[in-house]
Amino acid sequence: MRVADFDFDLSPDRIALRPVRPRDSARLLVVRGNEISDHEVLDLPRLLEPGDVLVFNDTKVIPAQLEGKRGQASIGATLHKREGPREWVAFLRNAKRARPGDTIDFGRDVSATVVEKSDDGSALLRFLGDEPVELLIERAGRMPLPPYIASRRETDEADRSDYQTMFAREEGAVAAPTAALHFTPRLLEALDARGISRETLTLHVGAGTFLPVKAEDTAEHKMHAEWGRIDAATADRLNAARAAGGRLIAVGTTSLRLLESAADADGTIHPFAGDTAIFITPGYRFRAIGGLITNFHLPRSTLFMLVTALMGLDVMKSAYAHAIDGGYRFYSYGDASLLLPR
Repeated sequence: MRVADFDFDLSPDRIALRPVRPRDSARLLVVRGNEISDHEVLDLPRLLEPGDVLVFNDTKVIPAQLEGKRGQASIGATLHKREGPREWVAFLRNAKRARPGDTIDFGRDVSATVVEKSDDGSALLRFLGDEPVELLIERAGRMPLPPYIASRRETDEADRSDYQTMFAREEGAVAAPTAALHFTPRLLEALDARGISRETLTLHVGAGTFLPVKAEDTAEHKMHAEWGRIDAATADRLNAARAAGGRLIAVGTTSLRLLESAADADGTIHPFAGDTAIFITPGYRFRAIGGLITNFHLPRSTLFMLVTALMGLDVMKSAYAHAIDGGYRFYSYGDASLLLPR
């Protein structure tokens, strides 16, 4: 399909720069088939059915934005994907000033050597020294807010908690699974009382999620791989829930992509540990999930393509027009949607 088919107009004032408080008071746009209705996230228990399972991503965002120097040249690095004990793939700003063999000094006794560079603007970095890389990144890095927020305000201390879900346990993401930012203990208690269970998986979200689609046709776009894991016990419980008639509701596109990567043709979910670069566009046949909770996405983005694959392009364009006219807040710190295909 043409990438231009996934375009729409959005005023910059619709982009949320901070989350609402409390988190579960965010607005929730429900799209059920082709019917659209307005709610709040706190309404979720009555919008779902007993036996449904919410599937969360327990990845934890690391302070993956680094600012450094190579000689007099300023070079920014956004860590993307871990490749070894001391190696990370990173997208570089001012990448032409860093060549293989060069050392970038990120300050605070943190530096890395450029091992190799790729045509997409990324580079493999090897962090120097004997300290664990996790400690180095924590010391020198800052939270990697999405570009559409970071370009409009400075990252601050509040973002260290605001840009982290209550499920975050497994360090490795450079972007939050933002749909889960809306969940709170009181909401989980209400979901428990309704008979809606929850499971967790791990997908370490990479910086590639923010890269624009530069191709004119979706068939020409290449997704960046991200590492994920579903253990055998979790897969068994998810399959049992589906067999009993429950729906798997992915909380976030990251959970959805991993569930679909781990499912076979009849929807059975298998244990999974490895990379996935699944690219979901209209025409994709969903195997495992029965619904999706997600925030509102960028025009022409792979994530907007994903939601149109689930619900239909015309339906989602109408839903987004309704959200824009209704004052919904967009993107990572914005409001949410519950998408339930027929």
